[in-house]
Amino acid sequence: MNQDSDSSDQPTGQDPLLLLKTLQLLWTKQELRKQLKEEIRRGFAGLEDPLAGLLAMLENSSDWKGKGHSLGYYITTELQLWIKEHPAVPQSGIQLKKLQARVLRILSQCPANLLDPLISIYQLHTADRNYLLEHVSHLYLKGDYKELVKWGGGYLLLRICVAPLIQPEDLHLDEWDCHLPAPLAHLPAQPGSAALQAAILSIKLKLQPDQDVEKMCIPLLLQDKANVVEDYVGEYPELQSKLLQILDSWCEPGVNIRDITRPYQGLSRYKPEKFNHRTLSKLVFRLLDRFHVDPALCPNVVNQRHLRTLNYLFYKRFVEKTMTEENWADHVQSTAGDSRCLQGHLVQLLLRHCPGRAARWARHWGLPMDVLPPGLAEELPELHTQQRVEEATKADNYEDCKKKDCYQLPISRENIHFLQTWEETLQCWEKVLQPGQVVGVDMEWKPSFGMVGKPRVALLQMAVKDEVFLLDLPRLLEQAELEGEKEKEKLPRFIQMLYSDAAITKLGYGMSGDLSSLAATCSALKDIEKQLHGVVDLLTVDKQLQKGCSEWRKDGRKVDGLSPEHSHEERGVRQQEKGLSLLVHHVLGKPLDKTEQLSNWEKRPLREEQILYAASDAYCLLEIYERLCRDPESFGLSSDLMESLVGKRSIKPRAKKQLNKQEALSPSGQQCQGSQMETSRAPAPVSPREFSVVCDNMLQGLGRYLRCLGVDVRMLDNEDDHRKAAEIARQEGRVILTSGLPYQTLQSQVGEGRCFSVNCSEKAKEQALQVLKHFNVQVSLSDIFSRCQACNCNKYLKVPRERMRQLVKGSRQASQEPSAVCPGSQLCDVTMPARDSAQPGCTAHREQPEELEQRGADAVLGGGTVLQVDAIPPGVLDRAELTDFYCCSCCGKVFWEGSHFGRVVSQFRDVLLVSGDAQSVYELS
Repeated sequence: MNQDSDSSDQPTGQDPLLLLKTLQLLWTKQELRKQLKEEIRRGFAGLEDPLAGLLAMLENSSDWKGKGHSLGYYITTELQLWIKEHPAVPQSGIQLKKLQARVLRILSQCPANLLDPLISIYQLHTADRNYLLEHVSHLYLKGDYKELVKWGGGYLLLRICVAPLIQPEDLHLDEWDCHLPAPLAHLPAQPGSAALQAAILSIKLKLQPDQDVEKMCIPLLLQDKANVVEDYVGEYPELQSKLLQILDSWCEPGVNIRDITRPYQGLSRYKPEKFNHRTLSKLVFRLLDRFHVDPALCPNVVNQRHLRTLNYLFYKRFVEKTMTEENWADHVQSTAGDSRCLQGHLVQLLLRHCPGRAARWARHWGLPMDVLPPGLAEELPELHTQQRVEEATKADNYEDCKKKDCYQLPISRENIHFLQTWEETLQCWEKVLQPGQVVGVDMEWKPSFGMVGKPRVALLQMAVKDEVFLLDLPRLLEQAELEGEKEKEKLPRFIQMLYSDAAITKLGYGMSGDLSSLAATCSALKDIEKQLHGVVDLLTVDKQLQKGCSEWRKDGRKVDGLSPEHSHEERGVRQQEKGLSLLVHHVLGKPLDKTEQLSNWEKRPLREEQILYAASDAYCLLEIYERLCRDPESFGLSSDLMESLVGKRSIKPRAKKQLNKQEALSPSGQQCQGSQMETSRAPAPVSPREFSVVCDNMLQGLGRYLRCLGVDVRMLDNEDDHRKAAEIARQEGRVILTSGLPYQTLQSQVGEGRCFSVNCSEKAKEQALQVLKHFNVQVSLSDIFSRCQACNCNKYLKVPRERMRQLVKGSRQASQEPSAVCPGSQLCDVTMPARDSAQPGCTAHREQPEELEQRGADAVLGGGTVLQVDAIPPGVLDRAELTDFYCCSCCGKVFWEGSHFGRVVSQFRDVLLVSGDAQSVYELS
């Protein structure tokens, strides 16, 4: 660039070029880069005009023209931040316009990452709009359009781009260099990039409404830049509609695409093969879907898609022969509709293979008989009768063949349940939402044949051992909508519970597509893919089988890759299978019958064939999974692979980040709706004495473990209703520990973070560890057995051995019965031993023997509590190592030193805070 031309704009303070040399030196030396930021800011402060200084530096360097982060980019973004801290810097008036003219020259060459910072710094959104349009138009003419300019007269594309604002008579050729900020002769040619750069600048400067959308977008489409075209019209519905109408007009019958592309043959990076009716049709449907535009705006493209659909349906019915007559007729009728063109097209297809059927459809639609060959209309009644007989014979043969060659559902028809009301679905949830359950899940929807929009699920299938549940999803959602907001949430909530519970194994095939359609059907499930736990996508297994099928070996012989038990000859495959049907064939020996796959699943009532097909699709997943888990090696799979599939938590990997407790998943995969802890830190540590819980009656084992570790635990009795836990939690400030269905009810009745869902399929010890880690409960040695495991009391009376011997002797003499060991006496040493005063543990000991008195056969504490001295087995009092016994002051249970203390320490090492006396404790284990 000629620096003299802009010498009047240069600042009179520090020389920006000297600053540039200093910064270049720092940039090239890695060890000096830490000083770079400080030097840039110090340099800006020393410049009289930092904005003009930045332009001078960019104009006299070229590193910023490449991709990636350059020194120019670093300087520019630092100035942008510096300006925010020094708001007096931005210019205005004539000086700003001069700076804007200079920066526009740079924008025509700079990479995308520099556009936004420069536009922001130099306030280009405030520049004169006509001025910006002229610059973009001039850029559009440059580089790729030299040939166009020669034969088009120089102003052709200028008028195309800014016709609404500039007319030829308004601007003379000799005025261009002085009028425009970037004269055409001075712009470096960048073949293939001028149109793209012009479009990107237009998007950044929001100039699209004043430009010709057709001429701006054609070069982009010819360079395979459809994504830029989408961005170009993205914020302007009027431009979207106009572009779609233009593209649709090019798809009109008789239009030659070459006539449209011929003027652009000089365009570099020209890809005419990307510009044809088929690719245009795909682009139109993508735009219709993205911008939610009514397809009726593009009748030609829609008609083409329908023609292709009819061809596809014809192939499925008469060539591949995998579609029933009823399904075929249903889809043909809905596709052709009232269009005479489409109806005539189908009749012509049918005339080649089955003239009688062509005649019937022609009469059904009321088409003129002259579309049929001469004489065919007269023979129609006879052909119709003949064809009905042929179809009935084929149907009978097909039923016989199907029973022999295809997978057969191994359960009776009465175990397939079609559910249409909420009350009916309850039986499904009771069986499906069981810890340890394995559920095969599949979904069906009406085929869209490439039309706009994601398919909506019409049937949700869930298979468990010996039963299949078919949920009429549209009907259930419609009923919930009518019954109010509360009822509306029930079905999505249960589906979320199923997919988020790690204790339930969910099987599917291509689950990502199913879940995407499920989210499109019910907005409450839009984030369901982020909550997946315990899912196994058998599509992954299928890919492994396909990869290694030719190399499978068993017992030293080659296996055919379809099944270890059956050969191709034995099975006699009817056609080339694919997808789930092929996997069923591989593993179970017979393919699925897919003739109902393309049914209209929204039509009610469902036919019996559809019900059996839907049930088979879900149930076969259970059989595949069971077979592969039982003998993976015979299918070329390693046991490690199966373990990784079983334990897979999500079908889509999530970014690695530390979840906060609001997002954290409970052991069963359900969210603990609680702690609002920050992402970067765990909940504050709490001791067992400060942590109190109430356990649902299904978690009594967990409750006993937590009491063993010193946690204040209340447990519901077996006959108590689950809702009592919420009542206790509110009254006493406890956290609820529950699982399964009660979690959804209880978590809404207490504060956030006060209800936790536990995985019932795990053992009590693992459950206890999960609870302690989740709530950051810090257990020390002194906490172990600090509470009575029977009644939760934390107050004990310490009784010396000799005093206890007296109490036992007095009790036996008073009752005049020989000592008998009570049924639960051995538990005193196994599960609830106490320690002497030297051992950590029991707190609140009382050593006042005078509080004890003998009342007949009973030893009674001062408060009236009867000690259970008769539970002490013979011989315990004679053990020399026992010096003291500990008596619960609430229930009278008697404890003594045993080996269980060491075992508990060993089991809970991971969460135990160990002090200096740990060595002697661990020796006990």
